[in-house]
Amino acid sequence: MDLRTDTAARRTDEVGLVKSAERTVRILEALAASPTRLTLAGLQEYTGYPRSSLHALVRTLRELRWIETDETGSAFGIGPHALLSGTAYLDKDPALPFAWAVLEDLREEVGYTVHFARRDAAHVLYLASRESRESHLVVSRIGRRLPAHVTALGQALLAELTQEEVEAVLPDELEVLTENTVADRAELRQVLDRVRARGWAFEQEQGTPGVACVACAVDYRIPATDAISCSMPATLATGGELDRLADAITRHARKLSTTLRREGIR
Repeated sequence: MDLRTDTAARRTDEVGLVKSAERTVRILEALAASPTRLTLAGLQEYTGYPRSSLHALVRTLRELRWIETDETGSAFGIGPHALLSGTAYLDKDPALPFAWAVLEDLREEVGYTVHFARRDAAHVLYLASRESRESHLVVSRIGRRLPAHVTALGQALLAELTQEEVEAVLPDELEVLTENTVADRAELRQVLDRVRARGWAFEQEQGTPGVACVACAVDYRIPATDAISCSMPATLATGGELDRLADAITRHARKLSTTLRREGIR
């Protein structure tokens, strides 16, 4: 992910933001997206902000425990108060308790890892996951953010938009994560048309080598913002197994949509 391009584009589009508040948020986003701690020079490269401004903001965020440093005090990462904020979002989301229940039922039926995610502009944000009982994964995907066009979750949600809305949401250049990522806009339009026609999305090794995924939008909002999915080894996503998973995903997505509408959640 090119954080500099993404940040610069958003700064251009979001005219009228309070500069210090925007810079604070962008610093936190850069640190959250980076797989390693960043030095002040690294933060400056990612954000493009003046070093003097960065130094003052980083010092303040460190004092407030929104970021923390390594033992040398020269490299920075997300701090514990950022976790508290993120946890509060999950705790207060009224749809999540119902999504958790559906994910438990879905995992029990299909036997694979299942997810619940929400579209965040051109990305999807994972809000809940239930790992396959055979999975050896020990790192939670909750809070993970991926480009929408590389995931079945994202494709299911992009398909809920008109093509004009899709173009307005996506960046000028589509990020490539694997050799199978659909990064051509004309090809992506065809992918989304197929999703609209059959009612569910399918991607094979577009986001992660060796993994395939089936997803369906949960349409309690219009357009839908949330979706559920099932991830499996790519070698198993064929024929009758794919049909079985697509049927299960769409049934459980409809069940969750009905429940959320009945509960008055919008």
